[in-house]
Amino acid sequence: MATSTTDPGTVLITGPTGGLGRVATAAMAGRPSAQRPDLLLVGRPGQNLDQVAAEARAAGATVAEIGCDLARLADVRAAAATARDQLAKGKVRPLRGLVANAGLFSGDIHRASADGYELTFAVNYLAHAQLIGDLLPAFAEPARIVLVGSDTYRAGRVKQLMGVQPARWRDPVELARPAPAGRRTGFRDAAIAYATSKLAVLYYAHELQRRAGAGIGVSVFEPGWMPGTGLGREAAPALQALARGLQRLPGMASPARSGPALASIVLDDGWAGLRDGAYVVVDKVDPQPAFAHDRDREQRLWTVTGQLLSGEQP
Repeated sequence: MATSTTDPGTVLITGPTGGLGRVATAAMAGRPSAQRPDLLLVGRPGQNLDQVAAEARAAGATVAEIGCDLARLADVRAAAATARDQLAKGKVRPLRGLVANAGLFSGDIHRASADGYELTFAVNYLAHAQLIGDLLPAFAEPARIVLVGSDTYRAGRVKQLMGVQPARWRDPVELARPAPAGRRTGFRDAAIAYATSKLAVLYYAHELQRRAGAGIGVSVFEPGWMPGTGLGREAAPALQALARGLQRLPGMASPARSGPALASIVLDDGWAGLRDGAYVVVDKVDPQPAFAHDRDREQRLWTVTGQLLSGEQP
């Protein structure tokens, strides 16, 4: 893949402290100076964020770390405001890339975010919709928005044997609600909630492209199946052990391979034409099934998202 010949500007990435995000951050920071972006690192405040920022600076990057709990929309809005301030004051170069990487798998769909929304949906989808919406006017074109997706939304038979469940779409108002206190749920329900949040990411990417400027390309990056990563830490112990074993199989994806690929998607000229929610599996554009494109669902999701983020009753 050809490297970039234009000023890479600044890239904002969420979830830069572990796994895929950490490797992608290091890959961006470690580029030659002419190809190296400034970095806005949005993650939970603390030692891990400070360490990743220090490593990126040591590699030569200009870095600003922005503490943010994505389960709190007030934090997300504050993070966006801080990013806009950094950009307006010239502390970093113009914003040309955003990587919505952070993700969460809640093992209990009764759990709610600080704003009362089902936790997986709140972090994987709503938080990034808030962040992108707040920053959309701040992008300098040409720019790229890359949302990290997951093939769990269309999980095949082998993955289902591993406990992975495909998405089950419902009205977004329902997806945002935690399970009622009296309803019994388990890991299978949590797996469905995760997969469905990633289908929401796909639908959002398609509608976002329709509303973004002509110079902003929106794509979705699937890093490949990485069993045994932190996302599965709430799975049953037997499934976690099986996942660790699968990690050692030839051809299995890993942060070490997929992290640099994610950096390439947001920076390199060979990917500059990605638009319309193009779905990239590691390093190849992958056609999606028909149900992954649904204009009615996409428009409904966009409308309800605006209501949820503003605190209105949908």
